[in-house]
Amino acid sequence: MLGSLKRMVGLARIRQNAAFMAFMQRQIDDLRARYSGDKRLEPAGYQVFSQGDEDGIIAEIFRRIGTTDRTFVEFGCGDGIENNTAYLLFQGWSGLWLDSLEKNERVLRRRWANEIAQGKLKFQRAMITAGNIDALLTAGGMSGPIDLLSIDIDSNDYHVWKAISVIEPRAVCIEYNAKFRPPVEWVMPRDDSYVWNRTDRMGASLSAMTRLGQEKGYALVGCDIIGANAFFVRADLAKGHFAEPFTAENHYQPPRYYLTYGFFSGHPAERPVE
Repeated sequence: MLGSLKRMVGLARIRQNAAFMAFMQRQIDDLRARYSGDKRLEPAGYQVFSQGDEDGIIAEIFRRIGTTDRTFVEFGCGDGIENNTAYLLFQGWSGLWLDSLEKNERVLRRRWANEIAQGKLKFQRAMITAGNIDALLTAGGMSGPIDLLSIDIDSNDYHVWKAISVIEPRAVCIEYNAKFRPPVEWVMPRDDSYVWNRTDRMGASLSAMTRLGQEKGYALVGCDIIGANAFFVRADLAKGHFAEPFTAENHYQPPRYYLTYGFFSGHPAERPVE
């Protein structure tokens, strides 16, 4: 009797979870449908190894602008199981991953042992800062034009992107802090020792990222529907291929972290130090 009851409870939970997942998928599909046409990127999103729908958006960007050497740089790449460039390795790309955690290095070196042995993937473990990023890229064999740069360090993303000068990516994927809506230009003060505490003290607003992108010669071409990542393309490649105007007001997506992360209104506010 007890065994039967446990099985019934287990089946009920499975059905409940399945119903919830189906509901969430409908929400995602409805959001994508809102932006159909007009060269928007949102409908192209899908997930393979990315946290959200970055895999599909990256694929669509390069379908429109083409690829050159199919080389990427990503930091932080995590453990290599969930990031924005793992799927590209399956498609013949090569590149460099950087991350600061030893536990992530242990996992990815096992998972991607063949790619590392073949020279398709390089990895460096380091705490990434605006002061050392160019040296890390150079040590990893990266310089000049590449196809894709992905930045996700949950802290000094803005300052690190601003500091990069040794590589020239054709496209950039970078997290933004969707809690601060356009036209607010907010940037987390640079703090090279900072480790994200899962609050709203991270990154920069989309307006601030857009301004930085313009200064570096990039156009904002879209954001994912979760409101986590912004996508930039070199300005001379973007014209005519993506939805204009290339402004934060046009491409901003609010924080819908509940679709992936479980946060309903942006990351919780940081508590002051007592």
